[in-house]
Amino acid sequence: MQIKTVLFILLLTCLTACSARKLTVEDFDTQVEDKFITAIKGDGIKLFTYTVKYAQLPTKPGEAPVLQMERKTGSANRKVVRRGDLSQWTQQVELGLNKTISMTGYCREGYIELSRIIEVGRAEIRGECNDGATQADLAKFDH
Repeated sequence: MQIKTVLFILLLTCLTACSARKLTVEDFDTQVEDKFITAIKGDGIKLFTYTVKYAQLPTKPGEAPVLQMERKTGSANRKVVRRGDLSQWTQQVELGLNKTISMTGYCREGYIELSRIIEVGRAEIRGECNDGATQADLAKFDH
């Protein structure tokens, strides 16, 4: 009886470890082009717009591209689903945004998402940093 319990716990641990693995850029085989635009307002509010699109629309032979769109603006959420699933694309977009913010150091204390548009082959996320602009931010990001 104890062997079954040990095997069950071992199996459960393995499954949990696999599902908890953090996604990396290498997990996605889609080539993308992204752009990170920053704006610092006079009162120190830091805003950004992250846009990303497929460098080449991925399709399998004989298969039409996915046609789904997700829009999120403020407190009003609206999803328009025509066909397919955008969950992997959404994960790739979110990963790209978080990597970009981490690499640039733009939002040191996280951010609030103001709007989101995710559709086949393109996405845009707008946000506001939780931290205000420092003199270093103004020198580095103010255009």
